[in-house]
Amino acid sequence: MLRVAVVDGQGGGIGKHITAKIRKELPPEVEILALGTNAMATAAMLKAGANEGATGENAIVRNVGLVDVIAGSLAIVLAEGMLGEVTPRMAASIAASPALKLLLPLNRSGVEVIGVMSEPLPHLIDKLVARLREWAEATGKLQVRPGGQKVEEGEKDV
Repeated sequence: MLRVAVVDGQGGGIGKHITAKIRKELPPEVEILALGTNAMATAAMLKAGANEGATGENAIVRNVGLVDVIAGSLAIVLAEGMLGEVTPRMAASIAASPALKLLLPLNRSGVEVIGVMSEPLPHLIDKLVARLREWAEATGKLQVRPGGQKVEEGEKDV
């Protein structure tokens, strides 16, 4: 089963949109864990369809090593990102996690990624979810038949 942590802070708007898009585009069996730097962000992601949620530094540090993929903005791997809501311990734990990190290149933390074209947030989220699906299918975390039908657990893909 694919386990995805969506990490966000402040009002949780970006995490809410990522969560909703994953829930809409991928099978319901995909487990989404909302990890918020604050309760408001966690609540927004839960409302958007996350299976579970946890809030704060220790919750983030503990859980980022237990998922297959971490999704969020670039700020989640930057100490003092999101106006200081991302602690150095959070950023280090996310960066060190063996999970695949799918990060949106939003330039709100004083970091600009050279070579990345500026695009509207909905387009970036579409690309993030498409890459998540591609990676999950390639690694066997998500199996689908041609035409998009999910292969049930224990069933052979013919």
